Amino acid sequence: MAVPKRHKTSSTRDMRRMHLFIASPRLTLCKKCNKPIKPHIVCKNCGYYKGKEEIDVLGKLTKKERKLRERDIQKTEKEKPLSAQDLSKK
Repeated sequence: MAVPKRHKTSSTRDMRRMHLFIASPRLTLCKKCNKPIKPHIVCKNCGYYKGKEEIDVLGKLTKKERKLRERDIQKTEKEKPLSAQDLSKK
C-alpha cells in the first residue's frame, strides 16, 4: 500500500480543493434595461446606478454602435411588463 512521503498540511489540501468551494457571482437585474449586473456597480449597458445616469454610455460609442444601442433600449422599454399603476391609468 502506498504511503505519502511528506505530510500535507490542511492549507495545502484546502488550496487544492478550492475549485470546489468557489461560489458563482451574485447578479441582480438593472432597473433601467433589465440586464444582469453585479450589485452596487454601475450598469455597463445603460450607465445607470440607483435610477440616476452616472455614465453617458452613448457618448463614448461610434455613430453606428450608438444607433444599435438606441434601438435595443427602445425595444426593452416597449417590452417592460405593465405594473398595477400602469394598468389602472386606462
